Amino acid sequence: MNNGFSTGEEDSRGGLTDQTCCLIDDMERCRNQAGYASYSKRIQKTVAQKRLKLSSDPSAQHIYICDYHKERIQSVRTKRRRKDSEDDSNETDTDLPNFPDLYQLNLSALRRYKRHFKVQTRQGMKRAQLADTIMKHFKTIPIKEESEIITYFVYMVKMGSNKLDQKNGIGNDTT
Repeated sequence: MNNGFSTGEEDSRGGLTDQTCCLIDDMERCRNQAGYASYSKRIQKTVAQKRLKLSSDPSAQHIYICDYHKERIQSVRTKRRRKDSEDDSNETDTDLPNFPDLYQLNLSALRRYKRHFKVQTRQGMKRAQLADTIMKHFKTIPIKEESEIITYFVYMVKMGSNKLDQKNGIGNDTT
């Protein structure tokens, strides 16, 4: 930027197109090209909680990170544990069900979910807050055991019918 005017060398982020990642990984500055993902306060908190050896370079004039570090941070974020089972259980991350990352959905999708399931929220929530509320609701939806579902599926295949036939009244002939 030159007195608020673009010099043509800059991209839409307002920085130079040859910016490098702003992170220091295990005491060494990353040399990868920065992408559009930023190293926000929330991401910094996640990095600190997961004890990743990443920090922001104080000499960097931006907060954009490369795709490698973005993927690395996202891979740790998606392995969230339920709050009620963190301390007093011997379960590992592989024992817990995989929940979708609702934080990547856009606001209209989150609102449709909220409207469909009639989730009570206060007005004017930001996307991250709405995603938190919806994730809490999503975790409360009961699911059937795998063995019960497989048994029911095998039964329906042997009987030559499906759940939709039963709902529509097809296959319920008593003649």
